[in-house]
Amino acid sequence: MTTTKNVAKVIATEAALALIAQLKAEHGSLMFHQSGGCCDGSTPMCFPEGELIIGDGDVLLGEIGECPFYISASQYEYWKHTQLIIDVASGPGNDFSLESADGVRFLSRSRLLP
Repeated sequence: MTTTKNVAKVIATEAALALIAQLKAEHGSLMFHQSGGCCDGSTPMCFPEGELIIGDGDVLLGEIGECPFYISASQYEYWKHTQLIIDVASGPGNDFSLESADGVRFLSRSRLLP
């Protein structure tokens, strides 16, 4: 029987990890947040670490590229039975997220956990 106890709740593709490494070289330590709000949809957003204030309504889902990845508690309720897979796509993203200046965006995919 497979359990979800040892399965990471958030992982990143090689493309996402390469972009994270590039952004870390340019901006220093980073953090991610996926809110599900009206303006950013449910897009993972990348910030310099500490730029976004994390509150009691946020859940530390894990780390990608040695960067903390938070999700709002309300979004976590929807996604708690999945593993988020962070990837990269070309095209405009959210202007507040660091990668958008490079013409790419982070995106979330998911898979249902057993």
